[in-house]
Amino acid sequence: MQDHAAFLAGTHDFQSDIERLSASDLVGTILETVMLATNMRFAGVARVTADRWVACRTVDEIRFGIAEGDEIAIESTFCQNVRDTAEMVIFNDVASDPDYQDHPIAAAFGIVSYASVPIYRSDGSFFGTLCAIDTEPKDVKSPRAVAMLKMFAELIGRSLETEERLEAQELMVQHERKLLQLQEEFVAILGHDLRNPVAALGAGVRQLDKEPLTGRGRDLLALMRASLHRMNELIDNIMLHAKSRLGGGISVSAKPDASLTEALTQVVDEIRLVAPDREVVLDLDFTRPISCDPARIGQAISNLLSNAMTYGAAGTAIRLTGRCHDKEAVIEVENEGETIPPEVRDVLFQPFRRGSETGSAGLGLGLHIASSIAQAHSGRLTVTSEGRTTIFRLELPMLDES
Repeated sequence: MQDHAAFLAGTHDFQSDIERLSASDLVGTILETVMLATNMRFAGVARVTADRWVACRTVDEIRFGIAEGDEIAIESTFCQNVRDTAEMVIFNDVASDPDYQDHPIAAAFGIVSYASVPIYRSDGSFFGTLCAIDTEPKDVKSPRAVAMLKMFAELIGRSLETEERLEAQELMVQHERKLLQLQEEFVAILGHDLRNPVAALGAGVRQLDKEPLTGRGRDLLALMRASLHRMNELIDNIMLHAKSRLGGGISVSAKPDASLTEALTQVVDEIRLVAPDREVVLDLDFTRPISCDPARIGQAISNLLSNAMTYGAAGTAIRLTGRCHDKEAVIEVENEGETIPPEVRDVLFQPFRRGSETGSAGLGLGLHIASSIAQAHSGRLTVTSEGRTTIFRLELPMLDES
């Protein structure tokens, strides 16, 4: 048989049942109320099976010495009879009770007054008993006391069901969180491991660009360069998304007077290189210092330009403008094409939604990353789409020059 020490060590066979009841404020209040209402000096809840009796929660003023986890031979308790018959065992004074007078169990433990009420879970399965004991006669058989004991036993049974459901839900939430973390770690590792082969492919493309090629070869090289650009962009977005999920958000290193014009010009040059057939109009006029992380803003604008290349109408120009206003710097990417429906605009900046809404095969991370970068700068990214014109507007707060 096991005892209180096994419970303290966390190795008890009924560890979870004991922990659940011993930590329950409701069960503690019920036991104290039972003792107060019946004037009994011992109250407890026991886990009872066909062959075991284990104390799960006790309040002991008689000093029986029965604590949480202590086990008593089932044949030396009245609870075996309660389990078998589904009837409570109760008497005020064993000496005058016709059913339990001179009962060996009462004599062995010095029990004079006693009550044991069955506890059932909501599904009808038997759990154990609610017990009240004293070594002196007590009026525990009064109708009020009996009704109270039955009500409390039912409450304990219901609370067990509630606690078990909560524990199951908590375990499910923990499992889902662990699974999500593993998924994010996998994505981060995948993005990292993709960098080397993509970098090697990029080196090969640059080497081919130095070789004499036919016109067809040059066309293929341009397609390869465009694909490489898209692959690098996807890897950057995957890596940044994974880092933001694992680390609690996107971090930026803002510089008080960032070289934003230089960063955005470089982004446009890269776009023009990989898509020479698309016109990109660059119009930047930042007249005041802008505090930002230029590399991150460049990544956001690169995503917006790639989006415009993908969804803008062929043969139309894409415009990138940048201006300083009173309290904010505004960067806009404008393209011509199909109007974005309102229901799509509502979820446009959510991760993994763009492709599912528009039929694109993309991951749907680009606009989400761009929006997250804006938020990391205490700014915002918005979109308007009217007629055939779509404008993404990135707003960054300006430095206070006062």
